[in-house]
Amino acid sequence: MHASQGRSAGLGLALASAFAFGGSGVAAKPLIEAGLDPLHVVWLRVAGAALVMLPVAWRHRDLVRGRPVLLLGFGLLAVAGVQACYFAAISRIPVGVALLVEYLAPALVLGWVRFVQRRPVTRAAAVGVVLAVGGLACVVEVWSGLSFDAVGLLLALGAACCQVGYFVLSDQGSQDSAAGAEPPHPVGVIAYGLLIGAVVLTVIARPWGMDWSLLGGSAAMNGTDVPAWLLLGWIVLLATVIAYVTGVISVRLLSPAVAGVVACLEAVIATVLAWVLLGEHLSAPQLFGGSLVLIGAFIAQSSTPKAASGPVASGPGEALDQGEQLGAGGDRDAARGGGRTAAAEEKLSAERAAT
Repeated sequence: MHASQGRSAGLGLALASAFAFGGSGVAAKPLIEAGLDPLHVVWLRVAGAALVMLPVAWRHRDLVRGRPVLLLGFGLLAVAGVQACYFAAISRIPVGVALLVEYLAPALVLGWVRFVQRRPVTRAAAVGVVLAVGGLACVVEVWSGLSFDAVGLLLALGAACCQVGYFVLSDQGSQDSAAGAEPPHPVGVIAYGLLIGAVVLTVIARPWGMDWSLLGGSAAMNGTDVPAWLLLGWIVLLATVIAYVTGVISVRLLSPAVAGVVACLEAVIATVLAWVLLGEHLSAPQLFGGSLVLIGAFIAQSSTPKAASGPVASGPGEALDQGEQLGAGGDRDAARGGGRTAAAEEKLSAERAAT
């Protein structure tokens, strides 16, 4: 019962995160078309979110002493790395190609789990990834304007690897719980990740050369003038703060592998929002691709059994994940025994409630 509720809550948060992240491009594009440099928009996004999360960072300042490596990794990979590599990639290759390569991350997460952590991966999860990636190829219409640029493709692959870091590092709390250690507070990790990311992006974006007066004007969204500050608020609060918070917590409740596949929906959501708000119409291949992404995400998420049934570990993250992740704590050891006792179930429920 509790396991099912945890998976449902995790899936809901993962969808909310995908929706929030997916809306970033819709809000950013009018600002870019109004004259802001793309890197300046990224810096405003991360720096603004870091400012919002500053009180949270102060409240969890003990993380600086206790988990400096985790905070540094999250800031460099999950925040600055993904943003910098992706925007550098789209300066050399088509956006659709860069987006597709970046969202190879779910497949890379499965590779990390299978070959680095040496944990089994279910066939259904692998099928879900294949369908999701194939669907993404249709959504972004990867065949349009395709040209080979080795540096651009490497940068996009760098963004995908940083995306893997986001899912793996987001799961750190469940690994600590399984080891009996106190897990780092997920929102505190996000706060410091944004602060570190803002510092790194300041060096890259050089915001002192930005035309700040543009933020006092308006930007056109499908023929309608929208205040630039409102779009910036959307990017900072919804597409960054809420997106990261819901995303990290969803990984704690699901698993890096499953949450990674659900995150593929971001490209579909971004495309649909662009259709509705920016007037960018969807083609038949894009609609078909969106359906494939949805099916792939559903297959991957539903591949987790409700109870142990054999040598393959089970639980909210099943064997796809990094140890029954995300709130499952001692579930890994119980699963190795081939099933759970009533006492183990009670312990699992208590750990999930505390997470």
